Amino acid sequence: MAELYDSAAPKKAANLSINSDLLRKTRELNINLSATLERALKEELSKREAAQWVEENRAAIKSYNDFVEQHGCFGDEFRDF
Repeated sequence: MAELYDSAAPKKAANLSINSDLLRKTRELNINLSATLERALKEELSKREAAQWVEENRAAIKSYNDFVEQHGCFGDEFRDF
């Protein structure tokens, strides 16, 4: 499976806005903002790319499921469970 993004790419500064109380509490607990944001963005990217894949392949998935419903799954006659 291909990587979501180039993890070796150089870092780039970004200016963003965040709730001031959330930022204060985060800093009090010494939470690494950059690492936490990167983890959250990677998770969101993964979810969205998976959803996009399902949407792009919806017709093929339906076709396969219809085939299995009509004819069964390949190798069913050899299963012992």
